[in-house]
Amino acid sequence: MSNAFLFFVTVLIWGTSWIGIALQIGPVPVSVSIFYRILLAALLLLLWLGLTRRLALPRQWRFVALQGICLFSLNFMAFYNAAALIPSGLLSVIFSLASIFNAINARIFFGERISIRVFIAGLIGVCGVGLLFWDSLAVTFDPDSLKGIGWMTLGTLFFSWGNMASRKNTAIGTPPIIANAWGMTIGACILWTLIMIRQQPFILPTDFTYLAALLYLAIFASVIGFTTYLLLVARIGSAQAGYATVIFPAVALVISTFFEGYQWTGTAIAGVFLVLMGNIVMFAKPKLTGMRALARH
Repeated sequence: MSNAFLFFVTVLIWGTSWIGIALQIGPVPVSVSIFYRILLAALLLLLWLGLTRRLALPRQWRFVALQGICLFSLNFMAFYNAAALIPSGLLSVIFSLASIFNAINARIFFGERISIRVFIAGLIGVCGVGLLFWDSLAVTFDPDSLKGIGWMTLGTLFFSWGNMASRKNTAIGTPPIIANAWGMTIGACILWTLIMIRQQPFILPTDFTYLAALLYLAIFASVIGFTTYLLLVARIGSAQAGYATVIFPAVALVISTFFEGYQWTGTAIAGVFLVLMGNIVMFAKPKLTGMRALARH
């Protein structure tokens, strides 16, 4: 699979996953909903690896465990708590900070230089997604919204740390799909422990909406989405792969238009334009290396 295909699949799947998270908020405790999602994803991935005789143990467990903590448990706890407080579109806006967090964390943990190109592209993209939801940002700064923004920012930071753990796993010879399978298993165990400590009930609604959202989030957003994204991290680096998170809000906005009645404004149109411009800065040929990495097989 080409890097361009992986990028497209990641953006499409994760750009639509926020509405799925919003549909799961309700009578089921947050940690229980996430447990169902991650456990199902782990079982499916382990089963598939076993049937294809690709199941193997990781080279080192500590970075897989760190990936499970940051990518498959604590980050989702923050995301789902945020989804209970702020609109799904705004979740994707804040999540777009991952491209900036990835560049900073790559500098801290791997000594990578933060290039001017990455900085400018990330800045343009973040400004664009800010404009996309400017009205929401301007009118919803109440205590609940502030809490939601805080939860979402924390979850995005955990996500970025998980990216760093994934890079380390790849560097020492653990393929992303193997790290995902065991990381999800560890994440499910962490979530189960939290549920037991809190003595929360295992409620499983039988309505179609909740179950459909659960299956979509487990199979597509977790198994497929994380695999394609972390393959990109391994191939083109966390900063370039992380820019996919800046494109998510444009997809989420389209979904919101059809399902949540989002009203387009001049600032929203300007935001879409800036997001596209940031994408060009990050990946355009011939002088920029991003597209060459993206197009490499």
